[in-house]
This record gives sequence, structure tokens and C-alpha cells, in this order.
Amino acid sequence: MVNSNYYMMDFLYVTPTPLQAARAGNAVHALLLYRHRLNRQEILPNLLMGMRPLCSAQYEKIFNTTRVPGIQKDYIRHLHDSRHVAVFHRGRFFRLGTHSRNGLLSPRALEHQFQQILDDSSPACPHEEHLAALTAAAPRGTWAQVRRTLKTQAVEALEAVEGAAFFVSLDSEPAGLSREDPAASLDAYAHALLAGRGHDRWFDKSFTLIVFSNGKLGLSVEHSWADCPISGHMWEFTLATECFQLGYAADGHCKGCADPTLPQPQRLQWDLPDQIHPSISLALRGAKLLSENVDCHVFPFSRFGKSFIRRCHLSSDSFIQIALQLAHFRDRGQFCLTYESAMTRLFLEGRTETVRSCTREACNFVRAMEDKEKTDPQRLALFRVAVDKHQALLKAAMSGQGVDRHLFALYVVSRFLHLQSPFLTQVHSEQWQLSTSQIPVQQMHLFDVHNYPDYVSSGGGFGPADDHGYGVSYIFMGDDMVTFHISSKKSSTKTDSHRLGQHIEDALLDVASLFQAGQHLQRRSRGLGEEDSTHRRGSLSNQNEGRKAPGMSADL
Repeated sequence: MVNSNYYMMDFLYVTPTPLQAARAGNAVHALLLYRHRLNRQEILPNLLMGMRPLCSAQYEKIFNTTRVPGIQKDYIRHLHDSRHVAVFHRGRFFRLGTHSRNGLLSPRALEHQFQQILDDSSPACPHEEHLAALTAAAPRGTWAQVRRTLKTQAVEALEAVEGAAFFVSLDSEPAGLSREDPAASLDAYAHALLAGRGHDRWFDKSFTLIVFSNGKLGLSVEHSWADCPISGHMWEFTLATECFQLGYAADGHCKGCADPTLPQPQRLQWDLPDQIHPSISLALRGAKLLSENVDCHVFPFSRFGKSFIRRCHLSSDSFIQIALQLAHFRDRGQFCLTYESAMTRLFLEGRTETVRSCTREACNFVRAMEDKEKTDPQRLALFRVAVDKHQALLKAAMSGQGVDRHLFALYVVSRFLHLQSPFLTQVHSEQWQLSTSQIPVQQMHLFDVHNYPDYVSSGGGFGPADDHGYGVSYIFMGDDMVTFHISSKKSSTKTDSHRLGQHIEDALLDVASLFQAGQHLQRRSRGLGEEDSTHRRGSLSNQNEGRKAPGMSADL
């Protein structure tokens, strides 16, 4: 939790229905439609620049997958199929069947099943409520030993969770952007997705679908089975399908009719012996410490976006990366080792490589920005050089010419052969004080950003890689907005997520002002005020006051 898993957010400004069970029904149905298309090999591979197909191996383990703890190392367990989801609500676990003899349950039938879980008033059994904390913060060897006990004492319940298509958490609290305190509510939303309460997500499942009490959605994703573009592709399909294709009735329920003949969701029974109670309590304590220590900050930057950067004839990602170097230098007064993930799916089973964004060229530009003797034309020239260098490093990383995976492989081999290498030990011990990633929007054809600009995913985020560092994720929402997700540790006296957020906004505006097209942009105090919170014509809570999306009721 926090150190490995990452999160994905719902739409920022709209919630299609305030009914928790209805949103869960549509979302689960849409996710399983994606799995059906995946199984039938109907999902086209992504193409680099519209020509070169990227490896699709990671898609195989999206569903029916669990990370299983081991004493020495974990392993991935993947099932060919699963006809149920595991559901957590108020400390209880349920097995909810997703299919009948006629095939996949309709959204309305799934909604009825979820509503039965919400209406179930039975209490949680002792220690059952906190059992999932073992997946969040327990040492993996400890969790492996406890799981061995569960394999004999509660094998049916454990199999129902680990063998599920995915995990669903029905939260008892609302989340998302609110009118009363937009900035704080977004930060709390990110924190709830990243950490929750430390015991209400099964962090070892490939992903947990989180449905809040006001109908807001989110994902918590386990990282070992695949990288963010894979879960992001699935999430785009899910959001678009549940809103634009499935839709909701005028009263907020899923369309169609419920099926009262379906069996009720099965309450899972855990026989938890006394000897594992201390392990659960210790894991819960660790999870709470992790949760309380992470400082999340999310803010939508709406002064300009991809369209402006495109007019400057620059790479949008490189533009942001160099601006982040300026923001971080102003925040900490020094440069630091910077991680940016780049995919290597041009190769079979490729995962990621590192782009080391803190280059000499980027540092020269940052120093020029802070040097009052430098002119704007000089700064702009240095900025273009820094962008070109970043582009060259990105292309090298994507084409297998990066250094970090190679160095890590050499380090693993040196450990295996018991060979001492001071150089490799030093490289492995260096800390990434700034860890960054862009979340790509891969299926723009699923969304109509011009007519329905509110219906775009607001991206996601991850925890910092270093105790005194930052995690920064960003997504281009349409053409005129960039949403940033920033994380750090509250225990650090050197970092502050909100402070870095202000530096990022200032840096973006200062860089934009170097271009003739951006000289009208002026700094202003940041905050989700009235202009920021409503300019997308969407609501801040459960009322869509702007244009309704296809398939939705105008009353919602």
C-alpha cells in the first residue's frame, strides 16, 4: 500500500448517478464486457505513431489475478476464468455471482445484488474487518505464513477472494470534488483511493473497484502484473461504456429490470484462529501509519494545456518534465535524481525503462530562469535545448537503449554470483527524490471532449519513491487542462505536496510566458475557486448541471 499500488480516478466534475449500488452495477458490467472483448481478442493492439504495434502481453492478467505472498518471493496466480467478484462492505466479505445460465448479469440485476449487500445488517466477525490489512502493510513473509493457516482454516473464503474476477469495495463514506471545499475534497479523494483505511481493499488483487456512498468511483491497482497504461486502457473503456452506452434511468437506477430469482450474494465465513490475531493487529497498525503519513494533493491546471504546447511546436510531455525540474528546484533549492517511466512495449513482454529527466541541459535552463541577468530569448533557447535532450532520452529508453534496467539486471546477477560490485551497489542505493509519470489517454474516440468536456478521466497517482521525495503524476484532460497528482510523506521536513503544487503552477506559467502565445498568462493565487471549479460546465457534486451525456437522464 502506498509504496507499490497506485490509483485511478473517476470523472472529475460529474457523477453520473448518486446511487452507490447503481454505479457499482453499471461499472462491474462494463468491466466484464471489457473482459469478454479481451477473451475474444477483439481489442486492437495500440500502435506507436499509428504504425508499430505494442506488445499486449500485460493485458492477459488484468482479470482473475492475484499476487500471492511467499516467504522468499511472491508469485502471480492467474485463472482462466472467474464468474464472481469479491465484495467488501462494513467489514464483511461477500461472494457475488456475475453470471447466470443466460450469461453475464444485466446492470440492473447486478445493482439489485449490490443493494442486498448494502442492506445486509449483519455485523463483521472478530478480526474479519481488518483481515485485508495483511495485504496492505504486513511483511510479505508474515502474510505468507498467515495465508498458510487460512488455506486450512478458511479455504473457501480465501479462494472466493483470490479467485474472484476482481475485488469490489463499497465504501460507507462519500468522495470526490465538493462545492464546500473543492481543494481539500480532491486531496481526500486521492488519499481514499491510494490508502483507504488500510483494511478495506484487498491490495493483492490485480485491482480493486472502489464505489463510494455518493456514487463516485475509483481503482486501486496492484503494480506487479502490469503497468498503468494497461489498467488505464481498461478504465477508459469502463467509464465510457457505463456512461455513454449503458446509461442510467431518470431515477438514477440502472436501466432494465432486476431479477428477483437470483440467489443472494454469499456472505463469506472466516474461521480466524487466535494465533493470527497479533499479525492482523500489527498489519493494521502499519497500514494506519502508512496511510496517516502520506500527503496527497490533486489540482487541475486550467490556464493552458496540450493545444497551447502544440502551438509552440513542442512535445507536451517534455514541456511538463522540464517545467517540473524548475518547480522542484524552487521547492528544494537543488536538483535531484529524477525518474520518469517510459514504456518498452516495442519489445516482447516489455515493461518500463527510466528516463532520467534531470539532465545538464534541464539544469542549465533552470539556472537561467533563476538568473536575473538572463533574457527571455536566452532562456527560451536553453528551454528548447532541454526539450530536445529529453526527447532524445525518451526515444532511447523506448528503443531499449536506457541504462537503468540494464544496471539492475547486472546488480541481480552480481548478487546471484556473490560478486561484490561497489559501483552497482551505489547505483542501486541511489534514491529517486522526484518520481514522475504521465498517464496517457489512449482512446480519445470513446469520449467527446468538445460536447461533453466533463466526461474525461482525471487520471491517477502513486506514492513517493523516497521518504524525502515526491511522486508526481499528470494527465492531459482534453486540450486545455492538465491535472496533477502529487504525493509526499508528512514525516519529511523537506517536502510539502501543496507547496510543490504551487511551484508547478508558477513554473508552467513562467515557461509559457517565454513564448509569444503565452505572454498574456499571468501568475495568480492558486485554488479551486468559482472559475476553476465550474469552467468545465460540470457539477462539483452529484448534479450534472451542464450538458448531459448520451444515455443519461437530464434529472441527474
